[in-house]
Amino acid sequence: MFGYEFYVDPSRCIGCQSCINACAECETHRGHSMIHVDFIDRPSSLASVPFVCMHCDDPTCAQVCPADAIKKNEDGVVQSSLKPRCIACSNCVLACPFGIPKVITEFEQMMKCDMCYDRTSAGKRPMCATVCPSQALAYVTPEKIGRRREQPSNTFYFGRQKVTTKVFMMLPPEHQALNVDVVDYMWEGES
Repeated sequence: MFGYEFYVDPSRCIGCQSCINACAECETHRGHSMIHVDFIDRPSSLASVPFVCMHCDDPTCAQVCPADAIKKNEDGVVQSSLKPRCIACSNCVLACPFGIPKVITEFEQMMKCDMCYDRTSAGKRPMCATVCPSQALAYVTPEKIGRRREQPSNTFYFGRQKVTTKVFMMLPPEHQALNVDVVDYMWEGES
């Protein structure tokens, strides 16, 4: 839908998993959900967050695909692998900084959230955004999302790597980007 953008707001997720069930009903997903819900800080909180493909501007999954099976459309949506080309090698699974692609062994194919491209290209909202009762997943115009206290950001840092995406994450107003800390591991005996 022209002018609409996809937003994920962890502060609104209630962990109901409606998005998971709706995603599995999307015709192109063949009964498999391409979204999952996980805990933000499992040891100390019940807060959860839905995980969808972030549709990177420069998708690592496509870069590492030896069969050139992963394509990004002109509108920025990174598609699941093309079945005739996918060799189910899992390179994309290992390379994605967000941990989104999955190899579905039943089909021997990498599948992931494609933002319900069959729906969005026809002017409809993604399945997950249609059922989310708290609007933790929203497919709306930027003007509508502007009324929230959180600020949208599509910039993520993984160590020194900067990743920009088509999907926006809602962050507290004092943050402009999401930084994922990289822990430096030391081998036993090093000082």
